[in-house]
Amino acid sequence: MGRRLLGPQNRYLWFWVFVGPFAAGLALFTYVPLLWSVWLSFFDAHNTVTPTDFVGLDNYSEILGDPSFISSLVTFVVFSLFIVPATYGLSLALALMVARLRFAQAFFRSVFFLPTACSYVVAAMIWKLSIFNGVRFGLANTVLGWFGGSDTAWLSTTSPPWYWLVIVTVRLWLQAGFYMVILLAGLQRIPRTLYEAAAVDGARPGWQVFRYITFPQLRATSVAVVLLLVINAFQAFDEFYNLLSTARGYPPYARPPLVYLYYVALGQGQNLGLGSAGAVILALIIAVVAVVQARWFGLGRQED
Repeated sequence: MGRRLLGPQNRYLWFWVFVGPFAAGLALFTYVPLLWSVWLSFFDAHNTVTPTDFVGLDNYSEILGDPSFISSLVTFVVFSLFIVPATYGLSLALALMVARLRFAQAFFRSVFFLPTACSYVVAAMIWKLSIFNGVRFGLANTVLGWFGGSDTAWLSTTSPPWYWLVIVTVRLWLQAGFYMVILLAGLQRIPRTLYEAAAVDGARPGWQVFRYITFPQLRATSVAVVLLLVINAFQAFDEFYNLLSTARGYPPYARPPLVYLYYVALGQGQNLGLGSAGAVILALIIAVVAVVQARWFGLGRQED
């Protein structure tokens, strides 16, 4: 009886019993919507998901010629230039600090990782209503008042654009702990013999050891982290929308691609065809950036 259950045919059966539900869910909630978006992008789909008016590449040419879409891509580039190096640097610093602890390492690892469990919406509302509230009761303005500073409208001031400080800090708080854990795992994989050999050769602890041993050994992990950070920056929506939107709507500045597509596809016009074309373009940009970055840094190549 046991041999019958473990036969070749039954092995395939048990494989699909366990993998089948996951594969079906992945196809239903990921690949089918993706293919549906590609199909919609070739139609005039105003207020409908079953259009009949085929327009070819008109949606693509229209959205690529829209200055607002180009502006959203510029917003993404600016956001990435802030958030990617800042998150990587903070996560690496936390990982190095936790790795050097001789006691309570698990406690501090959990403390730094805990913000990852917080919702982006909840964190954005805390930042907006409690910390960077534009009145004297906000924490940031209260601290400024201690030093004689004046109240600042953090989210509505465009010169200087203080809203970037709010957006970047909330994303840092939410993400740094997650990437710290990834980098900490990479640090723990570095052989101790390399550090012992460096000490024998007279390498000075600190910057010299970090530059010539620790950082090069973290190459593969660092590439994966930076790649994830760039992709996550492309997908930014919750913090932008919840921090900057008001009762009068979303301001004309700091619109990342997903916020722009939200108003195109689900706003007053509900142009699902144009929104789908923008989504396809964004997916292609993300794929190209991921492949180029992976090839450039040698991700997946066997290390010496």
